[in-house]
Amino acid sequence: MERVRVLVVDDSALVRKLLSTMLSCDPGIEVVGTAADPLIAREKIKQLNPDVLTLDVEMPRMDGITFLENLMRLRPMPVVMVSSLTQEGAEVTLRALELGAVDFFTKPSNDLASTFAEGAQEICAKVKLAALARPRQRAAVRKLDVPPRLTADAVLPRAQSAGTRGGMPIIAIGASTGGTEAIRVVLEAMPPDAPPIVITQHIPAAFSGPFASRMDHCSAMRVCEARDGQPIQPGHAYIAPGSQHLLVMWDGAKYVCRLHNGPPVNRHKPSVDVLFRSMAASVGKAAIAALLTGMGDDGARGLLELQQGGAHTLVQDEESSVVWGMPGAAWKLGAASEKLPLEHIAARLLAMAHQPVSRAAVPAT
Repeated sequence: MERVRVLVVDDSALVRKLLSTMLSCDPGIEVVGTAADPLIAREKIKQLNPDVLTLDVEMPRMDGITFLENLMRLRPMPVVMVSSLTQEGAEVTLRALELGAVDFFTKPSNDLASTFAEGAQEICAKVKLAALARPRQRAAVRKLDVPPRLTADAVLPRAQSAGTRGGMPIIAIGASTGGTEAIRVVLEAMPPDAPPIVITQHIPAAFSGPFASRMDHCSAMRVCEARDGQPIQPGHAYIAPGSQHLLVMWDGAKYVCRLHNGPPVNRHKPSVDVLFRSMAASVGKAAIAALLTGMGDDGARGLLELQQGGAHTLVQDEESSVVWGMPGAAWKLGAASEKLPLEHIAARLLAMAHQPVSRAAVPAT
């Protein structure tokens, strides 16, 4: 198997050295060069033809976002952004994902060596996965008129039966790598009176708030970071905080968001499996769920539970996914009867929500 050829672009000599050393320790990765700014990187891309670029945001002579925008227009290639864990860093990184970056990892303001060492396995995995991705420019979409691997049982036991309590359809969406852009495409195509949408996207805690705010500006729906006990209403979308699991619960007379500080599930917190399981237990046959692009298999078993409970389920197809890991795993399990291109998913979710729901017995609480 050929090694993934990586070019490291960062204005910090220390970061270039640490990243290069860490990546080179992986037998599946070859660091073919480094660059201190985008202009040097541009020449080295021509000379070295790397498979993947790691790109810092803040650099001299040309900022990383401007360089990325030019790169994705002239020579699209897999890019993994290196971001700071700050509000400004989160906003810029989300912009980079909009422009076509495949993924990102964060660096702290101090103790770089220790932090990079702790995250070496995850960073190397992101770089190798990026080499398999299909980078693409942002396309205009026509709007409609290793910790222990735990299962969702660690947060919420599986219900023995499920039914429709409130009679209101609720859409649940799960995503990971490439998901911030996929979610944008879906939300942009939703009308202001769409059924409520609950979303779990694998994202750091510092990024989920800015991501929700960004989605609120591009969607006709009201989009927010979910709060514990928040009523779930039509025309609203609720995004899981980056440090807590999001669950949908029936609270006597209404559905509400519940935040759970339990352990990571499938090594993720928030976890899509946890959201989907809560939907299976509380919303039952009125649930509609979609699993979008992402690495791994989080959400696949939860989608199967929803389908077995009578809910409508679908996955994003391989061609339009940045990484067909999560939706591919669900498809192999038989958890969805439909796989669709990203640009068709919003319309299909709305159509599913308008189909009549056969009511079943409500499980005991």
